[in-house]
Amino acid sequence: MRLAAAGVHPGQLHQVFLTHLHSDHVTDFNDLVTTRWAAWPVLSPLPVTGPLGTAAFAQRTLDMLSEDIGYRMAHHDDLNEPPRCEVHEVAIGLAFEAEGVRVGSAPTDHRPVVPTVGYRVDHEGKSIVLAGDTVPCATLDALCADADVYVQTVVRPDLVKAFNLARFNDVVDYHSSVEDAGRTAARAGVKTLVLTHMVPGPVPGSDSEWIAQAAEHFDGEIVFAHDLVRIEI
Repeated sequence: MRLAAAGVHPGQLHQVFLTHLHSDHVTDFNDLVTTRWAAWPVLSPLPVTGPLGTAAFAQRTLDMLSEDIGYRMAHHDDLNEPPRCEVHEVAIGLAFEAEGVRVGSAPTDHRPVVPTVGYRVDHEGKSIVLAGDTVPCATLDALCADADVYVQTVVRPDLVKAFNLARFNDVVDYHSSVEDAGRTAARAGVKTLVLTHMVPGPVPGSDSEWIAQAAEHFDGEIVFAHDLVRIEI
């Protein structure tokens, strides 16, 4: 839905990058596979880059879709082949390169979720880091070094712990807090910190509270991300 709102069809995607296989990061992957295949005039595999285990995950998704694939191929004469994924599993180093865009990857720390990776996109002297779920770690610092934009999923421990629910409280120990993100941004010398995937879900009008926590440790630009926000560098 966010792709559609941004004016992009799944059939137009050149590459999909997965940081890890937690359900809240991949639960709609099947929709991406199906829509690219069944609702686009050109049949082409979906290119997917992710950590070790991504190939098996993609295959399980296709297996899950087997009944639906059969229904659609029986109904549409021009769907003469099933959907496919071309998977490239990465850990550290070059993850993707094309037309002047270079994407590097590095392991992050979201244990017990293993493995997880973050990505750094470099193009024409500008750089963006997509960290995913992780606590601060040396590999994340190296990935972020001097980046123009650092995008970090964040939690607010002060709000999470107010729920007094052990299973929810546990999310604090394997995600970066807002303050963690600010400290990482400062250590790495990034220009802009983008807070995203906030937990718990922020109440309307609370943007400044989240930004203030990061600003205690980072004096660069801080963006509280909303869906479809555009940042130009």
